[in-house]
Formats: sequence, structure tokens, C-alpha cells
Amino acid sequence: MPAAGLGTRLNADRPKLLVPVAGVPMIDRLLALFAGVVDRAAVVVHPSFEASVADHLRTSPLPVSTFVQSTPTGMLDAIMIPDVMRGHDAPDEVWITWCDQIAIHAATIERLAELTGRHRDAAVVMPTVRRSAPYIHLQRDGANRITGIIHRREGDAMPDVGESDMGLFALPSASYADLLPRYAEEVTRGSTTGERNFLPFIAWANASHDVVTFPAHDEMEAVGVNTPEELQTVERYLSARGARRN
Repeated sequence: MPAAGLGTRLNADRPKLLVPVAGVPMIDRLLALFAGVVDRAAVVVHPSFEASVADHLRTSPLPVSTFVQSTPTGMLDAIMIPDVMRGHDAPDEVWITWCDQIAIHAATIERLAELTGRHRDAAVVMPTVRRSAPYIHLQRDGANRITGIIHRREGDAMPDVGESDMGLFALPSASYADLLPRYAEEVTRGSTTGERNFLPFIAWANASHDVVTFPAHDEMEAVGVNTPEELQTVERYLSARGARRN
């Protein structure tokens, strides 16, 4: 879980992953959400708040290790910092999620677990949504393979309606251990941000391996918490979903 953000756009007085949403810190919501599905968690943090986050995580429902990203070079590098494949207890799968994707629905997680178990040779298994004014758009060819990723943050021209990721990805162990490092040797930095981005890996991998996508339970799950307005939107969504008990 890359979580080295300082919460600047949220005008937060604490690290982003500790910002409360409807009274519960983001990191606590995510760990509770995934506790029944994953065995342990790796959280990548900024060096300025490693100690406070580690202290906060002492009561986590999951075993959690923290790792430091000293230089903000991008999500790809953050994802590769934890050496999760080392040792006898290397995982069968590595799931990746952004720390602000707290609106993910349990039904989407269950579907992701099911499909990852059925597609052990896939490079990536991931939910997507179709939405207006997308921040990310997956470009596909006539065979429905993902051929490119365009990104509003990098200054790309975006369609009015597009197919977006949800900040949630499952990589079988071979994909994380072998394909991702190979991609990291070839990746070019974002034209605007200068960062080494993870998302283009999806198109890179789909050129030679399967990438399995499926529709999320609700398009609102794709809303990340980056601004005060998005925080309010997600709080309203979670409140309404709780009232419906789903």
C-alpha cells in the first residue's frame, strides 16, 4: 500500500493515511476491509511520519510492516520497495491498493479474490469502472487488449467517458517478482510529473500476458480521497451505503 502522501491537497494536519473519514482513519478502514482476504500488509510511508504510523498500526487487525520511500519518484518505485517475495513465506499473490481508495466494496474484493484464483497466469487482475470525466483511461484494441493508459495528471487529452482503474490490483507472485522488475528497467518517466508510474505496466504486460478486468460493484468505489470535496463525497457515499447495509 503506497501511502507516503502528506495530505497537502486535503489541507490535513497529519499524514494522509491517518486522515479520518467519517471518524475513522483511512488506513484503519482499509486494513479492516482487507483483513479477511489478505494475510499481511506492507505500508510504504514518508520518512517524516514512519514512527507515528508504526505506532498507530500496533493495534491493526492484520500483521503490518512499514517501509520508507525517501524520495517521491512515483508509485512504481513505492510498490517495489517492500521485498515481499523474500523468504519461505513468499505470497501466492500481491495485492496493491492506494491508501485513499476506502470506498471499495466488499463484493468487489470478493470478486477480485475469485478471479485471481482462477487466473494464476495473468499479469494483473483488476476491477474497472466506466465514468464521465475520467482521471485515468484504459485504451483497448479490437481484441479488447489494453494497449495504453492515458492520465489527466500527465496532461493527456481525455475522453468524455472512459474506463478507469480503481486503485486496486492483484498480481500473481510471478507477475510481481518477474514481470514488474522487467518493466521497471524499461519504464519512462511521466512527461509532466517526471514520476515512474505503475499504471502503464498494465498495458506493457497485456502485450504478452493476460490482464483480467471486471466491472466494480459501484462506480463510486473509484473515488479516491485527495481533496476536501472528495472527502465529503466519500463520506456521504459510505453513509448511504451503510444505511442500505451494503
